[in-house]
Amino acid sequence: MLPCCCVCDYTAQARTKASITVRMQEHVSTVAVQPYKALALQLTCHAINACSNRAQAQEVISATIERLGKQIRASKGFLGHDVRLVVLPEYCLTGFPINESIEEWRNKAALDPNGKEYDTLGAIAQQNTVFLAGNVYETDQHFPDLYFQTSFVINPAGNVVLRYRRLISMFAPTPHDVWERYCEVYGLEAVFPVARTEIGALACIASEEILYPEIARCHVMRGAEVFLHSSSEISSPLLTHKNVAKLARAIENLAYVVSANSAGIIGTDIPCASVDGGSKVVDYRGIVLAEAGTGESMVASATIDIEALRRERRRVGMANILARQRFELFAASYAQHSFYPANTLLGKQADRAHFVRVQQETIETLAKAGII
Repeated sequence: MLPCCCVCDYTAQARTKASITVRMQEHVSTVAVQPYKALALQLTCHAINACSNRAQAQEVISATIERLGKQIRASKGFLGHDVRLVVLPEYCLTGFPINESIEEWRNKAALDPNGKEYDTLGAIAQQNTVFLAGNVYETDQHFPDLYFQTSFVINPAGNVVLRYRRLISMFAPTPHDVWERYCEVYGLEAVFPVARTEIGALACIASEEILYPEIARCHVMRGAEVFLHSSSEISSPLLTHKNVAKLARAIENLAYVVSANSAGIIGTDIPCASVDGGSKVVDYRGIVLAEAGTGESMVASATIDIEALRRERRRVGMANILARQRFELFAASYAQHSFYPANTLLGKQADRAHFVRVQQETIETLAKAGII
C-alpha cells in the first residue's frame, strides 16, 4: 500500500497521458463470463547477449516471435477453441542483461512501445483469437536514458490493452527510481493497471514481484481477478519461494494466478536448464490446477471460471479473506516508514553500481531502525 503523503497527485485531474495509458473496457459484473482455458506457455528463451548490435538482436527477436506464433497456433489447435488466454515467460524475446550497461541493453534489447514487434504480436493474438500476455524490455520517450521491464496484454483485436512496468528490480530501472516524474506523466492508475475485459479483470505481475504481496493487493484494489505472471525462475522438486508466493497471492486475494516460466535460456554461459519448468495455473483457493514439467510445454493449461471466483468473493464467511481485509490498520505504518528511497535516478546516471549502492544504504537504514 502506498502512503497517502506520496509526492504524486493521485486525484482525478485531467491529464494528457502518454502511450503507456491504454483504453480500459467498462467491467459490468452482471455480465456472465463463460469458463475458458488459460495457457501458461513454457518456451525456451533465445538470449541476445552475444549479439553485437541491434540489427543482430532484431534477427533473434523476429525469429522468436515467428516461432512462438506457430507454437500458440499449434497449442490452441490441440487444446481446443476455448483457449482464450495465453501467458508467455519473462523477457522471452531477449533474455536479460548480464554484462551490458543500461545504455547498451536499451539500445540492443528494448522495444519501441509503438514498434513493429507489438504489431506482429498483435497479429498473432488476432489470428488465434486470444488475449496474449508477455514481458519485454521497453523504451520510454519521457525517460530516454532508461528502459523499463514491461508486462503487456494484447486483446483478440490485436490491441495492447494493458502495460505494466515492473516496480521492484535489482539491477534494472523501475518507475520507483524516477517516481515523482513517472507519476507526473502517467498517474497512479498506470502504475497498477487492470484491464477489464470480457474474460475478467486482468493484471500483470513480473517475475520475483510475486514475492511482494503489496503489488498483487494494489491490483486487487482495482478489481483484478486473474494475475498474469511472466517469470524466468528456478524450477525445483522442492517448494521454491516463488511457488509458495503463487499459492499465497491466489489465496489471500481470491484470484487466479497464471504463471509461465521459461523452458531454459540458451545463448549465455549460464547452464540453460537452470530456469526450466514448473509453469502452472493456480485457482482462487490456492489449488494448482495444472503444472508443466521441464522443456517447452503446453501442459500448464486449465479452466478459468470467473463466475465461480466472483461467487466466492461475495460469500459471507471466514474464507472470504479479501472481504475481511482492513486497510486502515496498516496505512499509517506504511505512511510513516520509508526504507528504500524513491527517485534515486532523477538527475543521475543509471548503472549496476548505483543499484548496489542504494541497496547497501537501505540495509544500513534498516539496521539503524533496529529492523535487521
